[in-house]
Amino acid sequence: MFKSNIVAGVFVMAIVSNSFAADPIVTDSTSRSTTDSTSNSTTTVKSPPPTAVAPAITVINSDVCAVGYSGAAQTQILGIAFGGSVTDKNCERLKLARATYDMGMKVAAVSIMCQDERVFTAMMNAGTPCPVDGKIGEQAKKIWEENPDRVPQKIKSKD
Repeated sequence: MFKSNIVAGVFVMAIVSNSFAADPIVTDSTSRSTTDSTSNSTTTVKSPPPTAVAPAITVINSDVCAVGYSGAAQTQILGIAFGGSVTDKNCERLKLARATYDMGMKVAAVSIMCQDERVFTAMMNAGTPCPVDGKIGEQAKKIWEENPDRVPQKIKSKD
C-alpha cells in the first residue's frame, strides 16, 4: 500500500512539473479607436422647502392666568412664525378675590367679583347689592341707583 502511494505521488509530480516547463505563449495586439460624443444633461434637485417653526409658548405654572398661542406659515419663498400670550382677566379676578377672601377681607373680595357685570347683575337680582364706597346693603343699592355710570359694563371683546 505504501509503495502504491509513492508511485502515485511521483506520477502526479511528473505531470505537474511537465506543465510548468512549457514555454510561455506571448500574444501582441494593437487597437486604435476614436470616439466623438456630445452630451446635454439637466439636473433637477428636489429638496424640501425651508420650514417656519412656530415658537413654543409654555406656561409651566398652572397658577398663571395666561394662555399661550403660536403659529407659522411657510411658502416656497417666505416663512413667518409668531407667538405670544393672552391674559385671562376673569381668571385674575377670581384669584384676586380668593386671595383677598383668604386674608379675611370678605367685603373686598365681593367688591372684586362685582367688577364683572354678570356678578353685579346677579348680586342686584339677589337683593344683595355690591359694596360701593364702603357701604353695603340698602345704602349701597341707593348709591348704585343714583350713579348708573359707575355700574360695571360688559367688556366688549376684541373680535
